Amino acid sequence: MSFSWPRSHKWEENIEHEVTDGLRDLIYEQYDVEEIGQLTEEQMDEVQAFREELSEYSPLQWAFSNVYSEWEMEQEELQ
Repeated sequence: MSFSWPRSHKWEENIEHEVTDGLRDLIYEQYDVEEIGQLTEEQMDEVQAFREELSEYSPLQWAFSNVYSEWEMEQEELQ
């Protein structure tokens, strides 16, 4: 019998949600905002600069991608 991990994608989704929520909470606290869309471009550049210091294989990359996408969508809605 070979090894299997049923529903492993659910574990991955849960990890992604946890790190994304954690990143949002840090951003809200450090930049005193209530929504990601309230960040200025300069502030988002600072967040992205930190991301660039992470390993490209870090699971935290998921969170930064999610938050950046959220910010971009909210910026487009404002225009």
